[in-house]
Amino acid sequence: MLSIEGLCAYYGDLEVLNNVSLTLKQGQIVSIIGANGAGKSSFLKCISGLISKKTGRVIFEGNSITNFSANSIVKKGISHVLEGRQLFNHLDVIDNLNLGAYLFFKRGNSGLISQRRDEVFDLFPILKERSRQIAGTLSGGEQQMLAIGRAIMSTPKLLLLDEPSLGLAPLIVSNIFSIIENLNQKGTTILLVEQNANLALGISDFSYVFESGRIKLQGTGQELLGNEDVKKAYLGH
Repeated sequence: MLSIEGLCAYYGDLEVLNNVSLTLKQGQIVSIIGANGAGKSSFLKCISGLISKKTGRVIFEGNSITNFSANSIVKKGISHVLEGRQLFNHLDVIDNLNLGAYLFFKRGNSGLISQRRDEVFDLFPILKERSRQIAGTLSGGEQQMLAIGRAIMSTPKLLLLDEPSLGLAPLIVSNIFSIIENLNQKGTTILLVEQNANLALGISDFSYVFESGRIKLQGTGQELLGNEDVKKAYLGH
């Protein structure tokens, strides 16, 4: 489904990714772990079109999207939940969700948008209860649910998730990861960047370890859970 070939990326003259190549098959959960500053978030931004200064190739469903705009990439079927959620904090829950479905804002599509909202509410019942609450007043866990819900309003084939557990209580994190698995079981392919290596590797079909903008290790989630270097660096063993 997704193939990255020799990707290098830059912030100005600063190289943040160096010759990264990986593949992701349809239906998988693939995770990326690594220390802060390893290039994980920048990698997702390259895929979703938020970093334009790059070389190499990003291939999605057999076609290059390397130089596509972020808007065009969403239309192709990729949604990105950014670190920090990036909600419209002054708008309520329903308005945030509706903005996630902007691709469908055409005459006659109101029923489809309403259907997508109902599907999000089935996944996140608390959001239905909070549907007219201002997003900025939600709890951290509710805001993360809303960010994911807004992303899936566009019915993505591939969902990019950047640090979904960040700043959340353990019980909420467990709930969020259960929902990620649920989305995957319903057919959404997931590319997950996550600091909580135990959780990420535990649900992943395949995983990569980033270090200084490069891939240091790769393997199935279970293989990396058993890797001594990974245990020492990321699992607290």
